[in-house]
Amino acid sequence: MSIILALLAALFASFTAILAKIGIEDVDSNLATAVRTVVVVIMAFLMVVITGQTVSIMKVSMNSYIFLILSGLTTGFSWICFFKAIQIGDVSKVVPIDKASVVLTIILSFIILKEPATALVVSGGIVISIGTFVLIGKDKKKDKNKEDTKKKVFNTKSYIFLAVLSAVFAALTNILAKIGIEDVDSNVATFIRTVVIILFAWGIVFFQGTFKELKTISKKSYLFLILSGAATGLSWLCYFGALALGKVSVVNPIDKFSVVLIMILSFIILKEKPTKNTIAGAILITIGTGLLVI
Repeated sequence: MSIILALLAALFASFTAILAKIGIEDVDSNLATAVRTVVVVIMAFLMVVITGQTVSIMKVSMNSYIFLILSGLTTGFSWICFFKAIQIGDVSKVVPIDKASVVLTIILSFIILKEPATALVVSGGIVISIGTFVLIGKDKKKDKNKEDTKKKVFNTKSYIFLAVLSAVFAALTNILAKIGIEDVDSNVATFIRTVVIILFAWGIVFFQGTFKELKTISKKSYLFLILSGAATGLSWLCYFGALALGKVSVVNPIDKFSVVLIMILSFIILKEKPTKNTIAGAILITIGTGLLVI
């Protein structure tokens, strides 16, 4: 059951980045994150009500609350880095770097959660790492305009750095959530984490003063941000349900397989041009994920 839920999480996650990329155009990335989070927290609360777990919110232990809150904060940081990265870079390049968090998650699951390190898991992690580095490979095309070239180099370095930070925070999210979710209903855990994220996201928006731009967001952007939030909500509900039932080192890699679907969709829907590095990196990441799932 955990594998089926993880696969569903990957499917919904594949729509999240594409929808967000369309909706985030001409919108501050932090404001877009805050808007999306409203949808996610509503969905999370509805699932708690539907499953009859509202009373359970008050019964969660202080220890679980602490780890779920920390997990929510790391998710917030991961989102901020990720959505800023896809705003300035190609989704097909940003997402695979971000999803490299699977390697960090596996390492941390061995060290902190004491999950067994099998040959296949270690091999899969190494292959995914190689695929990520191939994907980040430099673009050999030269731009005649030196100023444009400098700007492109700066943007490339910026979104790679942000994508790497997103991966680090995402890895911490998985470990903290796994610890906090013990003896806690997965829907309740998702709701608690999302409340933390929405407070975090809107806190940044009000601190920056970008909440004033809410009126200037187009109907199209609102639509796609809402759809992206809904996809995230469904992905989370499936993922944390799978996490509660299975091992982090197995569930996380299956969920991160969404990277392949996202890259394919970015080529078809967003018309992003695939490069040799992108294709080679995607193939290696797919092989690595396959080894982890076996």
